[in-house]
Amino acid sequence: MEALFGKTLEELKIVAAENGLPGFTAKQMAQWLYTKGVSDIDDMTNLSKDARDRLKEKYIIGRVAPSKVQASVDGTKKYLYPAQKGLFIEAAYIPEKERHTLCISSQIGCKMGCLFCMTGKQGFQGQLTAGEIVNQVISLPESDQLTNIVYMGMGEPMDNVENVLKSLEIFTSDWGMGWSPRRFNVSTIGVEPAMRRFIEESDAHLAISLHTPFNEERKKLMPIEQVYPIEEVIDSLKEYDFGRQRRISFEYIMFDGVNDTPAHVKGLTKLLNGIRCRINLIRFHPIPDSPLRVHPMKKLSGSQTNSIEKGLPQPSVDREVKTSMQPADCYPLKIC
Repeated sequence: MEALFGKTLEELKIVAAENGLPGFTAKQMAQWLYTKGVSDIDDMTNLSKDARDRLKEKYIIGRVAPSKVQASVDGTKKYLYPAQKGLFIEAAYIPEKERHTLCISSQIGCKMGCLFCMTGKQGFQGQLTAGEIVNQVISLPESDQLTNIVYMGMGEPMDNVENVLKSLEIFTSDWGMGWSPRRFNVSTIGVEPAMRRFIEESDAHLAISLHTPFNEERKKLMPIEQVYPIEEVIDSLKEYDFGRQRRISFEYIMFDGVNDTPAHVKGLTKLLNGIRCRINLIRFHPIPDSPLRVHPMKKLSGSQTNSIEKGLPQPSVDREVKTSMQPADCYPLKIC
């Protein structure tokens, strides 16, 4: 049977029309699905019994609870959710003093084959529906504590841009969950046509996985560089006015002896000059059979981070360069 959960208001209007229900039923269903969080059609008590019976002939709610959780000493929790075809996806709950972040997946596996990514090693196994994306948030035990959501789990969001945009519509619309789009940060390695669509159709923040400013080096780390060179991605970003409220950030995983030289600092400042942005320096979590090594982040605490900040003149950059994040950042645990 087909799931109601994950449908937009327009799609719920079609459901209502096809089942001979009044048009206002669509908003009622949306409220039950995304605000009240029901798990059974019979719980939609302001729908008539006849309407509920008609819906039950064809539909289920479609929410799924996590099947497994693994907790870290720092409070981070990784949840395993069932997905289509008997497969699984992961979401990481990261509590901090002033915010509670959920890192969610957009695909089952990934096509992109980045050298540093565990998900890429399992290959691509399927696209998540909008419902499967939203379910990671609504079915989370700590959902009422969340302050922000990052699309930085399994998969490349721009390779599933249709369902990513639908999920954001559900999260941010008045008829949906009504959250501010500023609570969402969507990551991409630079799939440019879909990235343009995301910028134009969403108000969520955008994060670019960069990791090196140099083409040949980036090709070795991220094969997408051969299709969408980073300079072209940056040029596309410069065409848009993001204003003061919408943020662009660049994710930069530090690899020891690979992307941490003064030449890289100069390359970054040259590449990103003219973009008001944030650079996040992230500690690498080693994965099996990877030639990349963990970086001793402490040696970046002074001159190099200052050089990055100074090299990107105001107002091009927010003066916020972050070093190591949580002891357990978003990467697949393979706990299934």
